[in-house]
Amino acid sequence: MDNAESSSVAVVAPDVPAARSLSSAPVDLEDPALYINRELSWIEFNRRVLEESKDDRHPLLERVKFLAIFDSNLDEFFMIRVSGLKDQIAAGVTNTPPDGMSPVQQLEQIRARVLPLILEQRRYWHEEIVPALRAADIHILDYSQLQAGDCDVLHEYFKNEIFPVLTPLAVDPGRPFPHISNLSLNLAVTVRSPRGEKRFARVKVPTSLPRLVPLEAGRRFVWLEDVIAGNLGTLFPGFDVIEAYAFRITRDTDMEIQEDEASDLLETIEQSLRQRHFGPAVRLEVDAGMPEHLIRPLVENLEVAAEDVYPLQRPLGMSSLMALMEINRPDLKDTPFVPAVPPQLRDLKTAGDIFAAIRRQDILLHHPYDSFGPVLDFIRAAAIDPDVLAIKQTLYRVGSNAPVVRALLDAQRNEKQVAVLVELKARFDEESNINWARALEAEGVHVVYGLVGLKTHAKVTLVVRKEGGGLRRYLHLSTGNYNAVTAGIYTDIGLLTCDEELGADATDLFNTLTGYSTQTYYRSLLVAPVTMRDRLEALIEREIAHKLAGRPSRLLFKMNALVDERLIRSLYQASQVGVEIDLLVRGICCLRPGVPGVSESIRVTSVVGRFLEHSRIYYFENGGNAEIYLGSADLMPRNLDRRVETLFPIKDARIRSYIRNSVVEVELHNNQRARELTSDGTYVRRQPGEDEPAVCSQQWLLAHPSLGGRGAPFRA
Repeated sequence: MDNAESSSVAVVAPDVPAARSLSSAPVDLEDPALYINRELSWIEFNRRVLEESKDDRHPLLERVKFLAIFDSNLDEFFMIRVSGLKDQIAAGVTNTPPDGMSPVQQLEQIRARVLPLILEQRRYWHEEIVPALRAADIHILDYSQLQAGDCDVLHEYFKNEIFPVLTPLAVDPGRPFPHISNLSLNLAVTVRSPRGEKRFARVKVPTSLPRLVPLEAGRRFVWLEDVIAGNLGTLFPGFDVIEAYAFRITRDTDMEIQEDEASDLLETIEQSLRQRHFGPAVRLEVDAGMPEHLIRPLVENLEVAAEDVYPLQRPLGMSSLMALMEINRPDLKDTPFVPAVPPQLRDLKTAGDIFAAIRRQDILLHHPYDSFGPVLDFIRAAAIDPDVLAIKQTLYRVGSNAPVVRALLDAQRNEKQVAVLVELKARFDEESNINWARALEAEGVHVVYGLVGLKTHAKVTLVVRKEGGGLRRYLHLSTGNYNAVTAGIYTDIGLLTCDEELGADATDLFNTLTGYSTQTYYRSLLVAPVTMRDRLEALIEREIAHKLAGRPSRLLFKMNALVDERLIRSLYQASQVGVEIDLLVRGICCLRPGVPGVSESIRVTSVVGRFLEHSRIYYFENGGNAEIYLGSADLMPRNLDRRVETLFPIKDARIRSYIRNSVVEVELHNNQRARELTSDGTYVRRQPGEDEPAVCSQQWLLAHPSLGGRGAPFRA
């Protein structure tokens, strides 16, 4: 199949009211047929990730990367979403999502759609990628393909590096079935005793060793579990090894934190992290060749249902393929690029220069096309500038190597007032955030963990500086995290500004986060959960009023996910009066576009490419006086009702023009990495028309710097 060709995937979908017309009776916008199931929509997103691995316009190792991401995505999906559905069933929950599917129905549909995708992933790896790697002189070998000399080398490696780490665990009346930790790779082994008795044992494949064992650096590799299986006789002296098959389990890792009963949230989350390895099993992956007599004791002891067993062609745990990206083969990877630095922020000589640049004009940073360096420079400058009195910042995901935190520590040592909100409940970043929180507290930084019952997802840095006999507040507001690594692979937009209203709002926000407040009014910011939902609904209603009055009206939204039923209904209502609506939704989208009488003027596009689309943009035509908000919030109930989120307005007309006419416009014209959602829930790859140029939005943005928000517009 030519992967550049247009394709759609047939899926089972609820009945869509396609025959309705504008002249028919009013449509019930709560009709379940008008909503796509959230979990099934996510699966379609991961299908698009898998499709990228098949697109030979990507360099070979980048295609391998997409295979690994597909597998890593599935791990998290089962740990969080599938486990959540199982919890609902166990608790007897009868509420259904807007699409009307019960938890049992959702689990049935998930398996029906996920299993063929995983099987296709394995087929593609073995039949297409492995031969392509071999042609590029990178060999992923089975043990049976090794020569005698290779086996000798691997036996020495096993004896010296692997054997001392292994702990074979027998299962017999005196030794119960061992605990199997989440996402661990294991071998189920059958051995025969000298008296002819068959016994079962489990051997865990250690994560401390490379999963792909190099025979020749960068050229030939063998799977670690194969090396172990090939040398099991050493582990069981006096016993005959009859068989060994790999298996892997996924556990429920969604932590339940009773914050109102936790005297110390930091300690409570540390304890919960330790329990994460012991959640109930929700998926059992086994080697497709594993016989039933080995599967049965695994199912019984791990207490999984038959439908939770996934027999798969090896290797299991294909997220480990990401290790191949470490091979020094630039010819097989995307061309490196140097992120741009906006001209306003070049050649700064003193800490005060960056503040002078911000005073002259608001400055937009569009990552990864623009360097993340200026964000770090802003915080570092604040840390050493003698006129800076205070720094306040929210931290959600900063990673294990966090230059932002080191700058905050420097600020504290320089006797600035530093207050940091560290979100301990940032899923899968809890351990890293705990470590940084302790490091900050040890230096005397004021560290808080947010509001009870709410995650703090907002991305805000506030710097208070003494100037001209008074104080001025400088801000960095962003759609993405203060993570220098992900800033190189996620598309996010940040703004450096000293706008007085935004500064005052940020002060009120931090006072709410660190103290006691019933703040419900903000001058410019939209803040969840207090003002954002109502304000977004009002802005959509205003667009409807403009359309009915004959004034210019249009909605352009870019986000990661669209799930919220109330806002979907608002968008349906806008479409029913003819408002043109374009939605750039990378992942989950529960809205059905193109339904007659409901969503005929709505188009939904998903872009999946080299970079992870992560920025959130909300554009309102507003009768010709356009407004744009950027920020951290997707249109999901959790973002609008259960998180502290911010959306900030773009007040600079030139920056608004750049966002509308460059960032958004080029994505709307993307015909290389874009797919359109149809009303039945499937996605169709967009193709250039006969006389239409090929457009890849990410490539275009790499070639056209933002210039601080004053870059060139996209021309179709």
